Amino acid sequence: MNGSPLVVAVDIGGTKIAAGLVDAGGRLYEQRRTATPAAEGGEAIMAAVLDCARPLRDLGGDRVMACGIATAGVVDPAGRIAGATDLLKGWAGTDVRGIAERGLGLPAQVVNDCHAAGTAEARIGAARGARTGLVVAVGTGIGGALVADGATVTGRSGTAGAIGHVPAPVAGVTTRAMGAPATATVVAGRRCSCGAFDHVEAHASGPAIERSYREVTGRVLELREIASLARSGQPQARHVITAAASLLGRVLGGAANLLDPDVIVLAGGVSRLGSLLLSPVRRGFRAEALTGVRGVPIREAVLGERAGLVGAGLSALYAT
Repeated sequence: MNGSPLVVAVDIGGTKIAAGLVDAGGRLYEQRRTATPAAEGGEAIMAAVLDCARPLRDLGGDRVMACGIATAGVVDPAGRIAGATDLLKGWAGTDVRGIAERGLGLPAQVVNDCHAAGTAEARIGAARGARTGLVVAVGTGIGGALVADGATVTGRSGTAGAIGHVPAPVAGVTTRAMGAPATATVVAGRRCSCGAFDHVEAHASGPAIERSYREVTGRVLELREIASLARSGQPQARHVITAAASLLGRVLGGAANLLDPDVIVLAGGVSRLGSLLLSPVRRGFRAEALTGVRGVPIREAVLGERAGLVGAGLSALYAT
């Protein structure tokens, strides 16, 4: 580590809590991980956060200026969790900033995990140098961040960028792969994790693709197995990925018509499907995008699993 200021960065996920020290260049040091007590409520989750963060604060000493925390859920301007899914039980209402500041003796900045990833990609990643960008994380759910001049636009309530909860264009759509049963894999009526129906997350997230494959074939497989079958040429596997990616691309095209960004960045575990995902996303995008935005580049994220931690750290550094 050099002599620059440091931030204790924490990324709270549904299964693990990751922590590390981040400097102003986005470099990550001394990473630690622990299991998330996701079923035990906000108090237990924050106790695990502090157990991870305190040794890092002590290691950084006087160079540690703040704490940055990235988390699932909607974060209000006061650093409380305004809304969350059941992935983290009892998380809504938790005063994350207050607990962190009292427990660490440091100023704390709390941001949505997708907003953190957006900040990282805008500052040092695939959206670096872009005046505006849309960073979309496709994984267990679908989230996003609108970035402008290296900063994430959170909106009045902290909800800005939630592209996973945009309605998907599925009404009346039926698709069939050669060799697949005559069963639609894009069917209206799927419930989203937020409780509404037919948001794009309900059709294009990792679990949604797994569900589509199960409905077509009767087989229960994980996404990595479906992707392997698709690469080997199995039509049903290739079809369900293509259908999901095309829907996502069409939603991104509509978003681009509204926002006119310089770049769109795809992050998250599903984005690692590479061309299996990216090619149909780009085709779907071009089908919906107006002429002026049709050439917007769609890039893969470069920071991978580090994005949440790095973005949390950078958010805190730039807030101090």
